[in-house]
Amino acid sequence: MRDFDIAIAGAGIVGTSTALWAQMRGHKVLLADPNPPGSGTSSGNACTIATYACMPVNDPSILLGLPRLLFGKDSPLTISYTHALKNPRWMLSFLANCSAKRSQAISRNLAALLAHADAGLNPLIAAASAEDLVVENGQLSVWSSKSGAEGAEGGIRQRRSNGIHLVELTTEEARSMEPGLELPIERAVFFPEARHIRDPEQLIQRMHARFAQLGGQTIAAKVSRVTAHGESVELRVGDETLQAGHVVVASGAFSGQISGAGTERLPLGTERGYHVLYAMEGHRINRPIGWSEGGFYAVPMAKGLRLAGTVEIDNLDKPVNQNRVSYLARRAKEMFGPMPDPSSHWLGYRPTMPDSLPVIGQSATSQRVIHAFGHQHLGLTLGGITGRIVTELAEGRQPNIDLAPFRPDRPYASG
Repeated sequence: MRDFDIAIAGAGIVGTSTALWAQMRGHKVLLADPNPPGSGTSSGNACTIATYACMPVNDPSILLGLPRLLFGKDSPLTISYTHALKNPRWMLSFLANCSAKRSQAISRNLAALLAHADAGLNPLIAAASAEDLVVENGQLSVWSSKSGAEGAEGGIRQRRSNGIHLVELTTEEARSMEPGLELPIERAVFFPEARHIRDPEQLIQRMHARFAQLGGQTIAAKVSRVTAHGESVELRVGDETLQAGHVVVASGAFSGQISGAGTERLPLGTERGYHVLYAMEGHRINRPIGWSEGGFYAVPMAKGLRLAGTVEIDNLDKPVNQNRVSYLARRAKEMFGPMPDPSSHWLGYRPTMPDSLPVIGQSATSQRVIHAFGHQHLGLTLGGITGRIVTELAEGRQPNIDLAPFRPDRPYASG
């Protein structure tokens, strides 16, 4: 006898979105995570619903600029060489996806999924009575160097070809929109439909509260093992063994640690991302601003001014890299002029596949185990639509989105 129709491992934005979608559809749902909903990586992101963000990290410029990215003092990228040597397949697969052909294909696939993002997230925001957390003020991207401005041309052209609405601004127009910026502006692009969330953790908490109101159950424990049988899946949750019709693996960067789910076979990597928070400085800007050369976003949010981003490739269990925190604090002064010391800093773990695409679909081990992770920088944006998709898969329905580019058994280094 089944204890639940759908059990979900992971209570970040993807897992909680899935839980709320499934509960609204009338299923008996379990959400399992040892930590409170929304308290992990989903809490510290750049707050932006980035429906325009179809350009992958994989880009031909990575190959050309690799020495500068690896060794430059102002590089937004840090790689542990020990980690790289221990994970050569992932690193080589990532680089293989940096060709122009692969990068363009990845961008098209991301854009196709991003086109459905609002349809997946908006019903959850409404169900959670969280409209007050949503700010509709667009997003501004800036380039501060001539080389960066020239190098942006291909990405802007690719976005337009993928149907992304953007407006190129003059330097004067950009400064008029954001007079608090002190850095040089060589190029600026505005995405008028972009939105951001004033407090992502609170959004997830409200979604979870609505899930509970509708009868959803939560266990504060880790899913450590799943075993698929003919008509059900047995799962080990803490010290309990339960039965579910389907299990959704939405544990982000920790998804590979669930025995029997088929996730251990996949090339799941981790981008360690950082933020610094200036509690009293949120007034400096009006909307999220992405500084390309800096590799981060500055975002006005409920807690203050958050600078979130950069990439550190290293193990999950390594301590905070204080050099990354110092990098963000130093770059904040370049962006805004004199700044106080950050009020706090944070480290999170972005689940990252070598082709920069999420994994959404049935596991190779069983169709009753569904994967929903690997969203990299787009968890907040794509969490809602991913939750809707995997709920439909659990119901035996075919989503109105082509999932072939995101299937778990796709080739990760070619094609």
